[in-house]
Amino acid sequence: MTAPLRIGNASGFYGDRFDALSEMLTGGPLDVLTGDYLAELTMLILGRSRLKDPTRGYATTFLRQLEEGLGLAHERGVRIVANAGGLNPAGLADAVRELATKVGVPVRVAHVEGDSLPVPEGFLTANAYLGGAGIAACLTAGADIVVTGRVTDAALVTGPAAAHFGWGPGDLDALAGAVVAGHVLECGTQATGGNYSFFRGHDLRRPGFPVAEIHADGSSVITKHDGTGGVVDLGTVTAQLLYETGGARYAGPDVTARLDTVRLDQDGPDRVRISGVRGEAPPPTLKAGLNRLGGWRNEVVFVLTGLDIEAKAQLVREQFTDALARSGAEPDEVRWELSRTDRADAATEESASALLRLVVRDRDQEAVGRAVSGAAIELALGSYPGFHVTAPPGKGAPYGVFEARYVPADEVPHIAVLPDGQRLSLAPPTTTRPLQGVAEPPLPAPLPDPGPTRSAPLGRIAGARSGDKGGDANVGVWAVDDDAWRWLAHELTVERFRELLPETAALTVVRHLLPNLRALNFTVHGLLGEGVAAQHRFDPQAKAVGEWLRSRHLPIPVSLLETAHAPEAHA
Repeated sequence: MTAPLRIGNASGFYGDRFDALSEMLTGGPLDVLTGDYLAELTMLILGRSRLKDPTRGYATTFLRQLEEGLGLAHERGVRIVANAGGLNPAGLADAVRELATKVGVPVRVAHVEGDSLPVPEGFLTANAYLGGAGIAACLTAGADIVVTGRVTDAALVTGPAAAHFGWGPGDLDALAGAVVAGHVLECGTQATGGNYSFFRGHDLRRPGFPVAEIHADGSSVITKHDGTGGVVDLGTVTAQLLYETGGARYAGPDVTARLDTVRLDQDGPDRVRISGVRGEAPPPTLKAGLNRLGGWRNEVVFVLTGLDIEAKAQLVREQFTDALARSGAEPDEVRWELSRTDRADAATEESASALLRLVVRDRDQEAVGRAVSGAAIELALGSYPGFHVTAPPGKGAPYGVFEARYVPADEVPHIAVLPDGQRLSLAPPTTTRPLQGVAEPPLPAPLPDPGPTRSAPLGRIAGARSGDKGGDANVGVWAVDDDAWRWLAHELTVERFRELLPETAALTVVRHLLPNLRALNFTVHGLLGEGVAAQHRFDPQAKAVGEWLRSRHLPIPVSLLETAHAPEAHA
């Protein structure tokens, strides 16, 4: 039997823990080490970087990590695959070769390109999400280091696995299993206890990064290096599977993975086995991400302390509105939000204070710049008692907008540039299947006699994780045991979800059932406006929406609260 392929991850985003790459190389056995550096916001950042210097457009942190990591990887026979190439994978590949020469480590470097699309007028970047075939071709040709541009996060795992096991486009179940493993690995320590609802009781001072042991049939075991912090259990893996996904079909350029077929089993301490994943032919289109500058924004946070908070907020709103009108500057969008962080009879000034946040946006920098900052500062001596702001208002800063579009896969080149410079063009899958929803599975049988209820936070019996996809928010919720699932599936309807989270009441909310995971996945369309770069909300990536949901009180059967297999949450 072919030995499992040990794939570790050392980066979940551009800015993740710098020394993770060397830690992963020295912490235990690996065959491949991946790094995920790209996100919707990152592509915008790299686009602006490329405007200043056309030779850049890639994640420079990766190069600095390789100064030590190249030698370690070479000594241990570990191959490195990273999407740090961003908008300029060829440039990063050249920079890696220069670094290898400088540090005296003989490595064969390859890269994948073709994701860059013609940029429409008014946009900074346009990139299709490629699959893992180019990575597989580079590794098969003997590459030690493979850098890519915009590929799917899971491609960093499907590519090495396909190369190692010899999978072809028709090995759909195996590819789907690798996609699921890749999705668990892609956000780094989120799979080992980071951002985890039930974090209490675990050593999370420095969680270790995750490792997937991939088998020839596509099944895997998620684990981490021995002796590292954090935890890998059914909950941490479930949470990451729900993160930024939706319904049963999880589509990608290599395969559409059926998340409703995923089975998880605890395989020992810090080991979770993923099996049973079924795959279907990928859709005939590729997702493409486009970034543009949406305009300019400015922000002022007024601090309101002590008594009469609402009246103080009303006064400063009226004064500011009048000052703007007198200046002739009226931004396209003016938003106020009062956060009642204050407490009555508080022992410290900070805990006695509320925050009034003003955000303005306009296509013209002048409309959000000096006129806004001037109006805010001029109120200093003539406004509410105790007037001050958290920071001096600035001149305004540009904000970005992300748009997702879909392009025919056969119109996007997918090119592997091998270590010897040969350019190999990869054909898209010949068998495709348009993406469609699946019929909702039947609900589990309700609890036969739930008995009396008590008002309690939902988080007493359920975990959650949330995130962003463009302007939409995803909120995954899973039950801690079978009885809690039988109650949750019937209780947490779309209507109840909207009641618990009033900000979603006027938005389209879609619910998906994933019974194998005892989970519900909600998509809230439009909650994040034009996406993370636009900073529509104070939590622009919806990272904490799930925790907000868990904090909400509703009548829960006492029998569930008394038997729930989860640490008790405290307000």
